[in-house]
Parts: sequence; C-alpha cells; structure tokens
Amino acid sequence: ATDITYIKIKGGTVYLVAIIDLYSRKILSWRISNTMDASFCIEALEDAIMEYGIPAIFNTDQGSQFTSDGFIEVLNKHSISISMDGVKRFVDNIYVERFWRSLKYEEIYLNDYESIAMLKDGIEKYIIFFNTERFHQSLEYETPDEKYYSKFKLCENKMAA
Repeated sequence: ATDITYIKIKGGTVYLVAIIDLYSRKILSWRISNTMDASFCIEALEDAIMEYGIPAIFNTDQGSQFTSDGFIEVLNKHSISISMDGVKRFVDNIYVERFWRSLKYEEIYLNDYESIAMLKDGIEKYIIFFNTERFHQSLEYETPDEKYYSKFKLCENKMAA
C-alpha cells in the first residue's frame, strides 16, 4: 500500500510518499518531493518492485498521483491488481496512516529541519530504525524486518519439506 503526507520545513512544505508491506508493516520504499506530481510516487513504486518483487495487489487512495496514467501503467505492466480506497476513507489505508503518525511524533515533530537534505537524512534513519529495531505490538513484538523475512523462511522450509 502507499500514501502521501506533507511535512513542513523551514521555507515551505514537502511531500513524502511511502510504500508499506501490509503483512509486516515494513517500509519498502519512499521518496520526498517539493511538488505533488506523480513522478516521485512512480519512482518509489518502481524501486519497491525492483527491490522486493511484484505484489499481487497494490492499495492506494484516489489521489491524482495514484490515478495518473504513469502510475497505473507501472501497475498494469507488472499485472498488479489495483485496490483503491473509497473517497475520504482514510481508514482503508490505516497501516500507512499509522506509520505517518509514528514518523511524525517520533521523528519529525522532535526536530527542526532546515532543509530537504536534513529531512531526508532524518527520515532515512527513522525508517531504518522503524524496520529493524522498533517492535510492534500488532506484530507480536517483532520488528517489521523480522516479520517480513520470517515469512520467507517459512516458505523456504515448506518448499524444502
């Protein structure tokens, strides 16, 4: 799934897109942009596919970036089924929304970012922490990485048996 949030920094507002694996809550890819065009969302999607493979289903809201020809073209090219939230139904994408809350309260609001470069560094460090060290009650106190990679170990064990 994916979504966009805005972040205020000195001098303006920037936009952050993140792609999350719903099973493990692992953040697979993200990008920052100072415009709301679709290109940064497409880059994040292509990066996630290249790094982690092709999902069966991909969920978004109905934002113009995610309904753009370019974004839909990437999904169709990989035969990914498209799932879109209902209008004004933020709860349909609750896992990404919950990540935004964690990111903002545990990182963004605690720091006074003066530039996009500083913000990128802060977000990158937080996502590494989120994926590798931050335990989640909903994941039985595992980290997203532990949950994500344990699924592959289970699949490998089943295939070997």
